[in-house]
Amino acid sequence: MKHEIETEIPTETINGIQYVTLAKGDMKPLSAIKPEDIEEDEMVRRLSAKAAKMNATLAAFREEIFSEALAMRELLAEKYGVTKGGKKGNITFSTVDTSLRLSIKVGETLTFGPALEVAKEVIDGCIRRWSVGSNDNIRALVDQAFQVDKAGKINTDRILGLRRLKIEDETGEWQKAMDIISDSVRVMASKEYANFYCTDRQSGSERRVALDLANA
Repeated sequence: MKHEIETEIPTETINGIQYVTLAKGDMKPLSAIKPEDIEEDEMVRRLSAKAAKMNATLAAFREEIFSEALAMRELLAEKYGVTKGGKKGNITFSTVDTSLRLSIKVGETLTFGPALEVAKEVIDGCIRRWSVGSNDNIRALVDQAFQVDKAGKINTDRILGLRRLKIEDETGEWQKAMDIISDSVRVMASKEYANFYCTDRQSGSERRVALDLANA
């Protein structure tokens, strides 16, 4: 909610009469609107204004999290020679007693380049060569992996899942197809996520501190 929330019903005065412009562009006299609708309008505007302020607070808090986490990582590296974070930028900080934990992860949006079609052709060649019996099952698995959704996009998890199949091919063609798939992966975008976790001292169970209304 980055736009400004109007706290009162916007009206336009014409010939001394206040009108409200409805969603479809029609104009209705303010005096003709039911009292219960006015009360409902007031409630929604009041809560929406609070939601907008909370959204701005969360946005500022998000910047504070990543700013301080980056500063702490650099401090540890410079002062103590301790490197925090994995190859993709994932990093975890915790309290001394490990009861509280801050985890920062980098989520990537993946897609595939045109070489993916070449991989599909190599895989089809493998299936044609293999003995009859398991062919239909493997072909169904492969065809499902390469299916597109309603938006015309390929499910990256299914494609990458093919690399986890334990298939031995003496010609090396299957491995060649898997290598082509790996080479065709492209990172379209990446986004950082911050999550806070709290561990109960008695039970030892850990829960995530929810910062969204759906999971609060």
